[in-house]
Amino acid sequence: MYAIKNDGGFTLIEFLVAVIILMVGLLGLLQSVNLAISTNKVNLLRNEAVIVADQEISRQIAKGFDLMSTNAGTSVIRRPILNSFQNYSVIRTEVPRFSNSKMLKLEVRWSYKNVGYTHDASAVLSK
Repeated sequence: MYAIKNDGGFTLIEFLVAVIILMVGLLGLLQSVNLAISTNKVNLLRNEAVIVADQEISRQIAKGFDLMSTNAGTSVIRRPILNSFQNYSVIRTEVPRFSNSKMLKLEVRWSYKNVGYTHDASAVLSK
């Protein structure tokens, strides 16, 4: 009798090398997914900061020319975002006053992953 010999399969070393190559590829893919999620969150927070600034400017303009405040001040606005809350600091900068117009200048600040971000907005209201 003759023994049947099969040399067509993988060896254990070849299998381990293939697994390592697949792991490196999957880790790279997971890192790109993590970066995409982080970038999307930063963009979402920036969009919310624009909304906060727009609402504050609209609130001040709705008061009318005589009651619109152009004095310096700071307030904190807490907004719900993706099942959590984000604090935005709204800083109103005092600008020179003119007889027929007032300028409102805002800076909205927030942080994400210990990195600070800002958004500037301004509006001019005339008589």
